[in-house]
Amino acid sequence: MRSDVALEDALVRTSFRVMAVLTRIGSEHDLSLTQLRVLGLLRDRRPRMAELAAFLGLDKSTMSGLVERAERRGLVARGKSAEDRRAVDVFITPAGRELAEQVQEEVRAALVPFIDRLRADERRLLTGLLDSLTGAATANARGVTGTLPLDRA
Repeated sequence: MRSDVALEDALVRTSFRVMAVLTRIGSEHDLSLTQLRVLGLLRDRRPRMAELAAFLGLDKSTMSGLVERAERRGLVARGKSAEDRRAVDVFITPAGRELAEQVQEEVRAALVPFIDRLRADERRLLTGLLDSLTGAATANARGVTGTLPLDRA
């Protein structure tokens, strides 16, 4: 398979731009990029600690520390899994949901100047292409919604 250097470079430049927005806004709320991802992921699901750690590529002890700090801030909580009483689920609290929604609005507002450079038809096309790259189109067809910026992890 032939590599498309121009596309790869464009994806990297775009990810750097988005990461800079996420990092700046997260910092304004005393949240790391990983903490932002956790809040985004927890908005519509209640994963087990091990699942969350695996998805984020973190070991269990790092994940435990991350969740513990978020618990102290009142953003997330842990509880027994409904399916397996031995397992521990992580879920977002009302305060965490409120913060996640606030951050998401700030991220959207910060991205508007970049998105506004595109016509409406270009936005739809780009959205479809990015969804294809991330597998979101398949997930949406299965009824899975919202992961990260906060939205698509």
